[in-house]
Amino acid sequence: MMKSVTSTPVARPDEVRRHNRTTLLRLLHVSGPSTRATLATSLGLNRSTIKTLVDGLAEAGVVEERVPRPGRGAGRPSLLVLPQPHAAVVLAVDLQVEHVAIALVGFGGQILGRNSWNLRGRMREADEVITHVIESTTVLAGDLGVQPIAAGVSVPGVVRRADGHVHEAPNLRWTDVALGERLGGVLRIPILVGNDAELGAIAEHLRGAARGSSDAVYVSADVGVGGGIIADGSALRGGSGYVGEIGHMAIRPGGRPCYCGSSGCWETEVGEAALCRALDLPEDTPRGAILFELRELGRDPHAAEERLSEFAEWLTLGLVNVVNLLGPQLVVLGDLLTVLPDSVVKSVAAEVRRRSLVSRAVGGTQIVSSALGADVKLLGAAEAAFEMILDTV
Repeated sequence: MMKSVTSTPVARPDEVRRHNRTTLLRLLHVSGPSTRATLATSLGLNRSTIKTLVDGLAEAGVVEERVPRPGRGAGRPSLLVLPQPHAAVVLAVDLQVEHVAIALVGFGGQILGRNSWNLRGRMREADEVITHVIESTTVLAGDLGVQPIAAGVSVPGVVRRADGHVHEAPNLRWTDVALGERLGGVLRIPILVGNDAELGAIAEHLRGAARGSSDAVYVSADVGVGGGIIADGSALRGGSGYVGEIGHMAIRPGGRPCYCGSSGCWETEVGEAALCRALDLPEDTPRGAILFELRELGRDPHAAEERLSEFAEWLTLGLVNVVNLLGPQLVVLGDLLTVLPDSVVKSVAAEVRRRSLVSRAVGGTQIVSSALGADVKLLGAAEAAFEMILDTV
């Protein structure tokens, strides 16, 4: 009997064109202006295909071709293909414990406009936050003369990725808030709500310190501690999006009680309150005063290492567990950890490499501070929104 041959489905020409177009858009969005020749090389496409794609995008107003500024090289310069920010605009929302920031971000990652406000008292309640986000977005969009076509929202809590349902955001005192559904119902655009550390990891991977690293962990220490994980070039999200709660690793038996119901969690030793204790400050010290104290301490490396020795030990212990479990090439420290004195970060990094079997196996996991500063989660939220709509631009 003859063996049956299973044929491999062949992609239709329109599917191939759509795939190539989306891939080109993503490259321009993340990497910025580029020549046609560079695009052809990066995407593995021939020049005639690139010409057809770029011509079509230029006609649609999505890109523009422009002669670069005069240089010293001889010959006629190649035209640059530039993403046009107003061709696709998304809303980014960074919801923090004491602060909310929104921005309208254009194709290519340019922030076109922003607004922010502090959260105090009733302003922290979910209804108030949602109303203010919607009103501020409407005003900002009107002022700029643009209309967002999708939104990404960063939340410091446990979020169900499928529908943006906030299961719990303890430091905001939120439980079971249908954030994605409520925002989407009024704004009438696709909404993606994500955990703040996960979105921070995406931003660092695409635009920050983890760019070019296929395996990285972003560790965010604010009031609480969270983690975002990039594994093999993609965000690790778990079955329902509930992943990365590294702040609730139990690392100190009999330690301080944690709001999660456990005790001795990592964030009780390296979160904002723990940092205040290490600096001999009251636990309710304003954020600005904490940052000032850390910057002043950074002027004296010896004093910094001595004063923060216990804090650094708990930070090291948690990072060793993270590295041994996930095996990243790179760990990016975010939020308050970015202001730790350089000498302390270097000491922690050396100890992690010494104590971690996996770090030694991968050639020494690097530990660096975030390159994106206070905008990291805002940019991550924008990238989450663009992930949903670039193939429709």
